[in-house]
Amino acid sequence: MNYSKALEYIRSVERFGSKLGLDSTRRLLELLGNPHKGLKYVHIAGTNGKGSVVSYIGNMLMETGCKVGVYTSPYLEVFNDRIQINNKNISDEDLTQVIEQVKEKSDYMIKYEGIRPTSFEIITAAAFLYFSNMKVDYVVLEVGLGGRIDSTNVIESSLASVITTIDMDHMDILGDTLGKIAYEKAGIIKEGGLVISYPQKEEALNVIKKVAQDKNAELILCSEDNVSIKSTNDEGAVFDYNYSGHFFKDLNISLLGRYQVFNASLALTTIVTLRDRKFLEIGDEQIRRGLKNTKWKGRMEVLRRNPIFLIDGAHNPQGALSLRESIKLFKYKRLILGIGILKDKDVDSVIKDLVPMADMIIITEPNGVRKMEAEELAEKIRNYSSNIYVEKDIHKAVDYSLKVANPDDMILFSGSLYLVGDVRTIIMNM
Repeated sequence: MNYSKALEYIRSVERFGSKLGLDSTRRLLELLGNPHKGLKYVHIAGTNGKGSVVSYIGNMLMETGCKVGVYTSPYLEVFNDRIQINNKNISDEDLTQVIEQVKEKSDYMIKYEGIRPTSFEIITAAAFLYFSNMKVDYVVLEVGLGGRIDSTNVIESSLASVITTIDMDHMDILGDTLGKIAYEKAGIIKEGGLVISYPQKEEALNVIKKVAQDKNAELILCSEDNVSIKSTNDEGAVFDYNYSGHFFKDLNISLLGRYQVFNASLALTTIVTLRDRKFLEIGDEQIRRGLKNTKWKGRMEVLRRNPIFLIDGAHNPQGALSLRESIKLFKYKRLILGIGILKDKDVDSVIKDLVPMADMIIITEPNGVRKMEAEELAEKIRNYSSNIYVEKDIHKAVDYSLKVANPDDMILFSGSLYLVGDVRTIIMNM
């Protein structure tokens, strides 16, 4: 097997669909020698902000000189993005090697046990195997979907379960109320463990409290009162942080938007709590550097200026609302919005927040079977704006945006992580 064959294999498994549950993943890992056991985890679930919090925590841990594995989904530009050690993607050779080993055990399960692992289970097992082989010190583990019966939840313990902001998303799978969704997210809380949560709406918070109580877990709630924002602009933010005897003055972050200050606060609370409990050694200056050096591709990311070219993977109502607020950080004459959305998202809510703020809308399509056709999306957008241009091809849509933009305008592509990943690759290769 070579790298292209490894990716081809993963894509071939995708056609069998996905299923939630832990038994298949546990069996696959058992056949691989349980590589997930013995590693130290920070496990992260939530609707929005997971990637940013993963990156903040990972970068702070890296400042201590530790070897830090990070597992995220979906990938933004290349498949290898999903599995990293110290911000470096898994190599093509290493990915091929672990996928080949996992495939062997998966084939055995199919042939002799009548169990067919899903593509996500295969990728998750490959990540655990890689981190075990590389003897990482910590793994920052992002949930794929939900939490309770997500494949990543096969881990038996974690240093901390971290829950980012919860909102309505994947309602066909996780439930049609905030409480039901919160229950799935809170499923990563471990018996007798530690859980640290972002400020939540009351319905979600009550569920998290109940699950923590039932599991005898300690719950720490990150209050917005812990943070004093001093400045925000189109290059980052400066804020003070005060929590449980810890005071940090003039912390700097490079990620954009007020909400990123609170994501950083959630990550910081996790790190200082683990330090207080002697789970890790980290100095205040290492914390500062880790926060400052954190980057997260595809989230409020400026790719170029004159004109400003911004990408953001807002794909649900809360993400769209945060993006609409964060746009106020920029100064521009016209906003040219490039948009493409997956059809299984809350499309109407997303366009209701994003489209009215734009002077011109370029409608395109993400790659993949779940995409909403550009013409179908255009019909919805015409309810808000008549100044639209439809171009299904992403590359041509990007070219057109650059053609019509003046130096004092801003171009924004959003609506889907799959879309912004492709846009990012196009712009970075120009």
